[in-house]
Parts: sequence; structure tokens; C-alpha cells
Amino acid sequence: MPKENLTFDTLAAQAGSHADPNGAVAFPLYLSSNYRHLSLQAARNFDATTGYTYSRLATPNRRVLEKTLAQLEAGTHAFALSSGMAAIQLALSILKTGEEVISLDDLYGGDFRYFRYLESHAGIHFKQWNGEKVADLIAQITAKTRLIWLETPSNPTMKQLDIQTIANQVHAKNPQVLVAVDNTFLTPVYQRPLTLGADIVVHSATKYLSGHNDLLGGVLVCKDDELAKEYYDYYLTTGDTMSTFDSWLLLRSLKTLSVRMQRHTSNAQAVVEYLKQAPQVTKVLYPGKGGMVSFYLQSEAQVEHLLNHVKVISFAESLGGVESLITIPYYQTHADVAENQRARLGITPQLLRLSVGLEDPQDLIADLEQALSEK
Repeated sequence: MPKENLTFDTLAAQAGSHADPNGAVAFPLYLSSNYRHLSLQAARNFDATTGYTYSRLATPNRRVLEKTLAQLEAGTHAFALSSGMAAIQLALSILKTGEEVISLDDLYGGDFRYFRYLESHAGIHFKQWNGEKVADLIAQITAKTRLIWLETPSNPTMKQLDIQTIANQVHAKNPQVLVAVDNTFLTPVYQRPLTLGADIVVHSATKYLSGHNDLLGGVLVCKDDELAKEYYDYYLTTGDTMSTFDSWLLLRSLKTLSVRMQRHTSNAQAVVEYLKQAPQVTKVLYPGKGGMVSFYLQSEAQVEHLLNHVKVISFAESLGGVESLITIPYYQTHADVAENQRARLGITPQLLRLSVGLEDPQDLIADLEQALSEK
């Protein structure tokens, strides 16, 4: 059966399973930094070689991974990079001095840090949109606008955006403006932005795509050949590619992505029901699916007590792994966001972000309950 006719779950479960020329069911690990040329003539004509020369350019593991990622995100070209920030850097590498980006106002804090760097070092301008009325976003588009940068659900306040409506209206206003979506929180299991009109998708592959808190990686997927060529040239020039071993690990992890996301969701829904009735909790933010939950406690003292007393849940940065992690965005992931912006968004010292893992949900609830207790 052709790959394009297979369902998402089958494509994920069989990631790399039919790609090895020797028939290995699990795609082998190719630990070689370089490859022999068949001849001088072959070296002159890259297409005449085995397809591999130097691992910065391509490796069997990274190539199979990228093909799989493109299929899962319904794109045509994928790039596996060394980190999520490397994927963001690649996405923005097409910008030129004087051009502008309009971004959602609630994103991973590292995004804003990089935006400031590009403003001060490259003369690229950044504007923000609050995610409410699409008309307000469209009104901000000018002749200099090159890119719309979105994240949905947003980090950490869980804003939800209508990607299809945004993409349709942006492209109607100016077909040359690109729409990029960070799909880290929902993954292609729950959301495929390219099918909704977006032009670019990025992930921190460290998170749900990997799902085991054991690798660092980033992903960019697009569907336009010319855009992909521009990205490919930059990708090879900077050399910020994913290592062979991490590519092998990530390909392996994709096989369980769908079932992991289902469990993340059911666990998170159970935890949310508990948090909504906990007397110390004043507000819960949850998009209805996925494993990311944000919630407010009544006081900073309660926050400190909880973080110091969780036993099953780990007080650690990152998200999307099989182990549950809790962070305080105000001091950790969003410390680089301007104070007035954090206040406007509600990123306060009382806000906690919980990545609900795959443990028994009753154990997670019991852990939260004892950590919230003042005894």
C-alpha cells in the first residue's frame, strides 16, 4: 500500500521499518561521520554516489527521520536540527533587514529573547498580537511583513487559535506572507497546521516527539520547494543538524507518539478535574487535549511549598516526557519576557505549568494533594 494511503498511526508505528536496504525491521544506527566515494567521477556528481558523503550533509538515520516527519506533518520537506531553538533560528533565517514579523504575544520565552537579538543585530522588526480578533492581526500586516509566528496552545497561558482562519485571511491580504506555527504542545497527533493553511511548522523535538527526556532536538517542516531550498542552503551552511544517534532515538520514539499522546491527554484530564476542585487553586488553564496544564495558586508561599514537596512529579524544566514535570514560568521558562508583558499575560509567581506524564493519574493527584497540604 502506498505511504500516502496509510493512516497517521500506521505511519508513526512503522517509522523507518521499511527503509533499511538490508531488511532490518528497526532501522539500524549508522555511526559514521563520513562515507567512501565510489570513484572520482562519482565524487564530482553527487547523485552518482551512495547519497552520503559527510554526516553534516546527510546521514541514513537523519534522512529517514526527516522523511517520516514530513509525512506525519503532511509536508514535503523536513529538517531535523540540534535543538528547538535551532529550528526557530532556521525558520527565521529567511528574514532580511527591514522586514517584520508579527507574533502571538504568548510564546516560549526563548522566542522573545531571539526576537530581541534579531531586532538589535539584524534590523528585523517584531510586532505582537494578543490572539483575540483575527482582524486586529490582519490590520497589522504591512508591505514589510514577511512572517506570522504563532503557537497554539500557547505557552504557558494556553491560548487557542484558529489556524485555518488566520492562514486564509493572512494569505488573502498578502499571499507572500508566511504563516509559521509552533506545534510542540499538540504534535501532529492532534493538530497538523500545514493541512490548515500554514506554511511552516516547528517543534522542539526534545518534548513530545521524543517523549523520554533523553535527547535534544528540533524540527522544521514545510511544503514549498523554493522555501525548502532556501532553508536547506542555510541548514547545511550553519551545520546545526541533528546528530545520528539523536536521529535514531527520535525515529524510535515516533513509533509510540500516538499512544503516548492519548495517555497524556487522559491523565491530564483527570488531573485537571482534581485541580478545579482543590481549594488552593484559583484558576486552571487547559486546552482540552494534550498533556500541558497551567494553574494558579492563591499565594507564592503555596507555590514554594508545592515545588519543595512534590515526590512523584519532578520540579524540572522541559515538558512532554513520560515523567511528569512542573515548572514556574515566571522564574524559569519565561524569565526573559519583559516584566510588563508577563504581568499583562498573567505570567505571575502564582502560575505553575505542569507537564502531565504517563504515570498512574491517581498517583499524580495524590502527589499534588500532599504537596498542596500545609501539614
